[in-house]
Amino acid sequence: MFGRMKKEGTEEREMTFLEHLEELRWHLIRIFIAVVSGAVIAFMFKDIIFDHIILAPNSPGFITNRLLCQFADLVNVPALCINQKSIELISIKMSGQFTTHINISLVAGIIIAFPYIFWEFWSFFKPALYEKERKYARGAVLSASLLFLTGITFGYFIIIPLSINFLGNYSVSDVVTNQININSYIGSVTSVALASGITFELPIVVFFLARIGVITPEFMKKYRKHAIVLILVLGAIITPPDVFSQILVSLPLLILYEVSIFIAARVIRDRKLADEARDAEYAGK
Repeated sequence: MFGRMKKEGTEEREMTFLEHLEELRWHLIRIFIAVVSGAVIAFMFKDIIFDHIILAPNSPGFITNRLLCQFADLVNVPALCINQKSIELISIKMSGQFTTHINISLVAGIIIAFPYIFWEFWSFFKPALYEKERKYARGAVLSASLLFLTGITFGYFIIIPLSINFLGNYSVSDVVTNQININSYIGSVTSVALASGITFELPIVVFFLARIGVITPEFMKKYRKHAIVLILVLGAIITPPDVFSQILVSLPLLILYEVSIFIAARVIRDRKLADEARDAEYAGK
């Protein structure tokens, strides 16, 4: 299936389908243990997870809110001063807060264990790759982990405060009062953070897609304008009505797209050079 080899004494043989499944099962078991371990740690540190992380962007004292207000005073743009009044959160179910505690602990467990999760999947697929492919993908675990954590950080410190300000204060009528459920708030925070982390994996995804010939730099350049419009629209939706906030959100995503084009071009070039070297070797024989 994946061309994995299994040693038997001094000989190697290709693993059967059932042996692949058994190998995958043990990888999944170790991933499950890592996630649960991370979740248990997060569950034990409830005050830090909720008061200092999850609920912090809702506070006027949060670093992003303070810096934006200082910048707003400097450039005389009041719209930049956000979240100066904390949104009141409610829980409407008897077990709501306990269930929320468990759910957030699981999400935190996934984030904490992400480098190990990626490493386990990499360990499973690595034996199926050729030596040259392993060389190209060397450092993939570290790169993917750093990009994911960078995306989480960007989402947490930039997108989430802007989203709280926009969604928490949006009103269709003055007679409608927002009473936001804690589950709704936390669901928005975690989904934005995870989505941002996954989005920052774009260069890694493009690298592997370019390696197998699914995507090319020409394709990405062709649809660059569409990508820019989509990113700008997304930035405009979740930010206050000013150009600075929109640029603040959109610029890193645009940079990621351009970096991905460069990566795709580099992969295609290296693959062509490898093909030419192989053809020259065959011609010499």
